[in-house]
Amino acid sequence: MPQENPSDEALFDLPDDARRPLRRVIVLAGASGSGKSSIAHRLGVPVVRLDDFYRDFDHPGLPRRHGIVDWDSPLTWDAPAAVAALLQACRADRLELPTYDIPTSRRTGLETTDITGAPAVVAEGIFAAEIVEPLRAEGVLAGAYYLDQSRFTTAVRRFARDVGEARKPVPALIRRGTSLMMQEPAMVRGWRAGGLESLPQQAAERRLRELVTAQA
Repeated sequence: MPQENPSDEALFDLPDDARRPLRRVIVLAGASGSGKSSIAHRLGVPVVRLDDFYRDFDHPGLPRRHGIVDWDSPLTWDAPAAVAALLQACRADRLELPTYDIPTSRRTGLETTDITGAPAVVAEGIFAAEIVEPLRAEGVLAGAYYLDQSRFTTAVRRFARDVGEARKPVPALIRRGTSLMMQEPAMVRGWRAGGLESLPQQAAERRLRELVTAQA
């Protein structure tokens, strides 16, 4: 009969405080150009730009559309790496994120930030819904939302931003913007099916501030 290892009891019989994460994640989804980044950065807590987990443009097998990589497909995005970074941020005081250059569609480095004392982390991006269930399963999800506003307003803001930042050639931006505007109702249905709660643009910042305060 195998002998019990005394360390086994210590391994599994942990006090509740040892299992509790240092902070939890607020997930914020929304169409490209909906204002996710602006709102997230005004909350005063660390922000994870999920767009920084895009794969390099020459990664094997990326889907294509309109003659270019279809960056609106979640297959162009590294969800496991995003979840791993967020779990680390919940369990330690270090946030380690890749840096990604959108005009060249390539990762350019790695950035580490000390987040000691932060009550929460906001993860924002068009693929935010992809990480909701993994974070919920790990017990680190504080809430999951999508910004709700007119898709026409979003389209105008997206085009102005993308042109101003020279993200891609203008003809490509027009094609992508038109496609995204037509796809947005289906995206909203997907967010709802994934358990995300509608958050009207006008009330979003106030609601999220309240949630951040509740995590402290």
